Amino acid sequence: MKKLGLLAIPILMAGLFSWEGCTSPQSGNSAFSSDAASKVYVAPGEYDEFYAFMSGGFSGQVSVYGLPSGRLFKVIPVFSVDAEKGYGFNEETKPMLNTSFGFLPWDDAHHPELSQTNGTPDGRWLFINGNNTPRIARIDLTTFETAEIIEVPNSGGNHSSPFTTENTEYVVAGTRFSVPFPQKDVPINTASYKENFKGALTFIKVDPNTGHMEIAFQVLVPGYDYDLAHAGKGKSHGWMFFTSYNTEEKTTLLEVTASQNDKDYVAAINWKKAEEYLAQGKAHDYSTSFMINRYDDQTHSATSETRTSVKVLIPSECPGLMYYLPTPKSPHGVDVDPTGEYIVGNGKLSADMSVHSFDKMMAAIENKAIEKEIDGIPVLKYEEVLAGIVTGAGLGPLHTEFDGKGNAYTSFFISSEVVKWKLGTWEVLDRAPSYYSIGHLMIPGGDSKNPWGKYLVALNKITKDRYLPTGPEMNHSAQLYDISGDKMELLLDFPTVGEPHYAQAIPAELVMKNSKKIFPLGENKHPHAIKSEAEGRVERNGKEVHIYMTSIRSHFSPDNIEGVKVGDKVYIHLTNLEQDWDTPHGLAVMGAQNAELLVMPGQTETFLWEPKKVGIYPFYCTDFCSALHQEMQGYIRVSPANSNVPLKWGTGEEEGAGA
Repeated sequence: MKKLGLLAIPILMAGLFSWEGCTSPQSGNSAFSSDAASKVYVAPGEYDEFYAFMSGGFSGQVSVYGLPSGRLFKVIPVFSVDAEKGYGFNEETKPMLNTSFGFLPWDDAHHPELSQTNGTPDGRWLFINGNNTPRIARIDLTTFETAEIIEVPNSGGNHSSPFTTENTEYVVAGTRFSVPFPQKDVPINTASYKENFKGALTFIKVDPNTGHMEIAFQVLVPGYDYDLAHAGKGKSHGWMFFTSYNTEEKTTLLEVTASQNDKDYVAAINWKKAEEYLAQGKAHDYSTSFMINRYDDQTHSATSETRTSVKVLIPSECPGLMYYLPTPKSPHGVDVDPTGEYIVGNGKLSADMSVHSFDKMMAAIENKAIEKEIDGIPVLKYEEVLAGIVTGAGLGPLHTEFDGKGNAYTSFFISSEVVKWKLGTWEVLDRAPSYYSIGHLMIPGGDSKNPWGKYLVALNKITKDRYLPTGPEMNHSAQLYDISGDKMELLLDFPTVGEPHYAQAIPAELVMKNSKKIFPLGENKHPHAIKSEAEGRVERNGKEVHIYMTSIRSHFSPDNIEGVKVGDKVYIHLTNLEQDWDTPHGLAVMGAQNAELLVMPGQTETFLWEPKKVGIYPFYCTDFCSALHQEMQGYIRVSPANSNVPLKWGTGEEEGAGA
């Protein structure tokens, strides 16, 4: 197989961009060479065919686009506070960002993954990983809001996650960085690494009715870096595959030191066998600490729970649990075709692409075609599990998805292109340039048993001359290709939020039919909800003041409040009385050291304000709600800490008072 020297990479990259820079962005395979504009046009009032969910990378969020238009519909806050929606600022959602390290208002979100039923995306939930402080979130696609976040212990860099099994029995989380297991103070050097550092591959059980996540077990593995994952399907259902690199077990200058071995591994784990070993009591209980945060749509509030142990399986004690498949060095993605037969795991530094066979893997296991063992894990012979090689496809293969018609599409980072090839014959059928340095690519349902093989989206790392310049930093770029014919056709470029590492898409009809329009006021079980303006009031409990307020077009009730003092903790519990779709109300208070509230119809949210100065403080609605939106305002009087100003509140002619 051909190998690409490390020193050649920057030279190739420089040549690529100087060549691309001499070419007009509108030349070649562009949207101007065909009727591409008509193919992406969605007329006013009409809907896009697909929802596309893209990770926000270092933004910590998920963005939602329409395909084929490329229109941005929503940014869903997940791991980062969001002032627009009050996420992580209001009292109800603060617990969503709790971890064993404390309140963490940021993470690095990489891989969205739709829930599946019978190997096909079902539109119920979207999972996404927090890479920096290992976490997995579940987004409820009836509300497009984060419903749950679970912390992943014994891990560092939660990259190979959260890929789902065929019926969403599990989502997985493989550690990118191996770390001391359990954590402890040890030297950072090769000898210490080999002795103390281990990896953890985590299997998280998903309740089929509620979606609630619990860690079922972890598999303790050698101290490599585990990069990406995908589940088996069809004939390979019951298996999960992870790529690994740094089998050299080095800690420094990995670009050189972790590229010494000719091959690294794809780790194959039989999770059905793992379930048998769990039932037999083979797991070890390891003490640890991690949190599960869950949001309740009826109480409109999140809660945090702490877990203190996990079950760990050790492969040397569990024969048949795990095998290593040798793969050309430094593989990144691992992808399984719709039949479950072909497992594509490519070395990033190889010009050829190796494809493994599940049937051959099972035969190799049966025939004991084992090259060696590592910590009790059999390493199968490379030639015995190899299905075929796609030769000379490009430079820097990363990720592969499938169109359901027997074709595969692979992204090539260094040569900046998408390459289409045939499963089984391994011949290259087509190639299309991307602009520039494509990372992941996505076909709607392209990692499932039943892809919707009409479009392909390239997620590019470098934008360069594609858009109007915006200083030294430009948004990353997504490009939409039509793959319905024999040749790929570039249709559209559109900028993206943050750094989209991966995306998933699903037909709009599977999601929009279940979309929640309002929160029924009668079902609101928030402990501080009120159902009418008549229940509005202000209560004091020592230094705490609780304001029970409603909003409706176009006023708050109460909207004049007195008796608040400097040093109080003021909790404004705002219930939106609207029961009309798409009529949220906002709330902001002058000088408050947090964000606005944005309260959906029928919902209750809480705003914490700690006034520091005496004065009259305006508050107002931040979401334009009616022709009299500007009139939707009020005042809070703040008196000295030692004053005796009584509590008083009112709206219009009404006035109330309390102790």
